[in-house]
Amino acid sequence: MAKQVLDFHASVGMTTNQSNEHQRRWSDRSWKVALKGGNYDRTREHLNFEVAKGGVVQPVDKTKSIPQRIKDTLSERGIIDPNAKMTAKGKDPNRRTVVNIIFGGSREQMHRLAFGDQKVDLTHGADNSLVTRCSDIEEWAKDIYGFACDKWGEENIVGFYVHLDEKNPHIHCSVLPITKQNKFSFKELFAGKDKIEFKERTLQLHNELAQVNEKWGLGRGQSIMETGARHRSTEEYRAELRQECNNLEEEIENHQKLLKVLYSDIRMAEKRCKGLTTMVYNLEQKEADLTAQLCQLESDLTSGAGNAADLRRRITDLEGKLRITTSSLADKRLKLKNADRQLAQLNDEMESVKERTFDLKKERDEAAADVQSLIRMRLTDAVFGKTFVEFGRLIDCLSPEQKAAFGNDFLVHLAEKPAEILKCAMYLFAGYLDGAIQFAKGNGGGGGGSDLPWGRDPNEDDRKFAFRCMVQAHRMMKPVPGKHIKRN
Repeated sequence: MAKQVLDFHASVGMTTNQSNEHQRRWSDRSWKVALKGGNYDRTREHLNFEVAKGGVVQPVDKTKSIPQRIKDTLSERGIIDPNAKMTAKGKDPNRRTVVNIIFGGSREQMHRLAFGDQKVDLTHGADNSLVTRCSDIEEWAKDIYGFACDKWGEENIVGFYVHLDEKNPHIHCSVLPITKQNKFSFKELFAGKDKIEFKERTLQLHNELAQVNEKWGLGRGQSIMETGARHRSTEEYRAELRQECNNLEEEIENHQKLLKVLYSDIRMAEKRCKGLTTMVYNLEQKEADLTAQLCQLESDLTSGAGNAADLRRRITDLEGKLRITTSSLADKRLKLKNADRQLAQLNDEMESVKERTFDLKKERDEAAADVQSLIRMRLTDAVFGKTFVEFGRLIDCLSPEQKAAFGNDFLVHLAEKPAEILKCAMYLFAGYLDGAIQFAKGNGGGGGGSDLPWGRDPNEDDRKFAFRCMVQAHRMMKPVPGKHIKRN
């Protein structure tokens, strides 16, 4: 049986750029940039759809972005965005207020649901404009929508888009993690109180989704914990990180080129608006002058001042000029309105590209930091073992009195049992407290040594937590009785 796909990621709100991608709210220029990546097919974009309130299948509504939908939803329910409060106080927002979920499955089965027996050419640049959408994909999407509503509440779903214009049909579902008490809480709705509960909830979520997907020929795959599947090697991971950095650099370069083009287009649009504004002003003045002359001539004709035939000729002449001026004025006003709208669209697009460029630079910096961290870890790993073997030999040569005089119990113990302490620390770092306790006891340690709650601080980075794990493992491996540490 084909396998289902379920992936979710919590974030601090949603950017306009993310929203535009979900809704395909792109200009021709933005489409050109997207198509360069080779994953989109504009000839199939018309097949995309969304599932709206009540499970209604409809074309994608692009009139309102997802950030605006979120704002409207919170306003209607009287809920304050916690990140907006933090921003107002000058703090960096860090609350996870949006959960982006992807539903899908194996490509062959998803194509069967979406396109039936029709052949879809996945070659970059191919024309699939004659391909039509099958009803099965709509029914599957409605089932998944119902599943999401039951799990997290229909009122919390702010976007449910089905993309059929990429290589593999899938759903983007945006959920606000808001409880029945109208409070934001990613932990309550998704994560649970700790890593163990998060793992259990995630496994259960996959199991429940599999029951919905069964009738659509999609089954649940086995988890890595069940199969023992091999993780990527360090070299593979490092190669992927390098490739990610290169891809991000290339995308940043493309966006910077696009920004230059947009700046040029905006300058031209501004000049056009300025020229049309001047034309409209001059034509309005001319129209007013002709109207005033016409009124004066009609007044003269009515009062009998001057030659009536001459006055009528002049009135006819002015009326002709006024019609031409009025028509020209209407034309220029319409062109000015269109020019103003185009300028506004260009400015919006430029802001969106700027935002995406900023996000890409941030992603690039994070990827670069991961590469640096990986290299630092490899260097540390390369010298750790040898250093402590040599240090252990020196410690063995010391008398008990000399060891006590050395004054660093942690280093001495680490030199004596480097492999055992490191393995115990690995259990702690991975969140397996029971495993760490049992390992420590089985290798001559007390298995305790701290009455403080144990767990990772959300604001603690990997290096700080790793060091705490090493220190705690050192305490647990000591051959002295003590109380077990408690979980948070």
